[in-house]
Amino acid sequence: MNTLRVIVLEDHFAQRILAVEQLRSLGCVDVFAAQDGESALQLLHTHGAVDIVVCDLQMPGMDGLEFLRRASQDCLVRAVILYSAIEPDLRRAVQQMVGWQGLLVLGDMGKPAQLHVLRSMLESYPKHQQINTTVLPQTIEELGIDEIRGGLRDAEFVAYYQPKFCLETKTCSGAEVLVRWRHPERGILAPSAFLSALEADGLLDELFVQLLEQGMKLQRHLLEQGKSLELAFNLSPGQLGSSDIVADIKCALEHHQLPANLLTIEITETGLVEASAICLENLVRLRMMGCNLAIDDFGAGYSSLQRLCELPFNQIKLDGHFARELMSQPRCRAVVRASLALAQSLDMSLVVEGIETQDQLLMLLEMKCSLGQGYWYARPMGEAVFQEWLSQRILPVD
Repeated sequence: MNTLRVIVLEDHFAQRILAVEQLRSLGCVDVFAAQDGESALQLLHTHGAVDIVVCDLQMPGMDGLEFLRRASQDCLVRAVILYSAIEPDLRRAVQQMVGWQGLLVLGDMGKPAQLHVLRSMLESYPKHQQINTTVLPQTIEELGIDEIRGGLRDAEFVAYYQPKFCLETKTCSGAEVLVRWRHPERGILAPSAFLSALEADGLLDELFVQLLEQGMKLQRHLLEQGKSLELAFNLSPGQLGSSDIVADIKCALEHHQLPANLLTIEITETGLVEASAICLENLVRLRMMGCNLAIDDFGAGYSSLQRLCELPFNQIKLDGHFARELMSQPRCRAVVRASLALAQSLDMSLVVEGIETQDQLLMLLEMKCSLGQGYWYARPMGEAVFQEWLSQRILPVD
């Protein structure tokens, strides 16, 4: 930890000294301290950015919230450890706000600080850094729409697969199809670099056709080996509103000789609110064909309970926020239990997204959750790596 640069922002002298001494005892060499937000900003502008801020929230003058917002805007801080005695509900809201500002939230160690808690949060920092820098997104402005169109024309957009799994048996139950751009010069690019531009230019349908073709070829290959793999594809309300979408999917299933129950269409909860009448009709048609329908990111946006009653969804994907906060937030545990009960009462399956640790997995098993998705089990993989990964896993036999 001696390479970490850390600043402690705390107005109480004794608490500030305690945190500084604990950080140094854990091997941190570059440790700074400030008693208010204004002093902390001045210090960082003088000495340069830090990896982590151990941050109190309530103090005279510039409080912790304003400091974090301004430090994020000036790229002076990468990650945050909250050092606060406020109520749990407020802490949860603050963690979410800080995350929206683009900062990593390593946790909240409360007061007084405990050495083993601080050590654990510091040790988690490299892992969080790795997760957030695996694929370095470029901005749309850097790439340009002509370059993006060329990539689509030259079939540079490729399917990546993130497995879903049975929590109890640890076996693969399917995979979600994601997209990456295998750029000839910039390497593998994340969707944030190009997806908005493709949507604005009306090219999402063409991208979907390419991904569907790649995914179904893989499914056909596995079926010939006697293995069955369900794949889930994300569609926007605009795509589902197309008059051709159902016919295109049906044609692809027939061309590859695949049963419709191996195909799941995912639409986000917020997307359902924006969905047009034709979009909702097409969802019904897809379900009548035998395809599966999933509400993605459930609990992340607007209420979609009415849509659950109106439309033939057979799967709910619970937003990953609830799994990530499972160990520290009783309300998140309550949401998972309520979502599980809702899914069971509606005869639907529940997939819990965002499972990243063994502790989260064990708690979800205690709650009788059966399906999950997340980095604990597997990260998104390109096709070759995914096929190698699948060869070492059990799949349903056709």
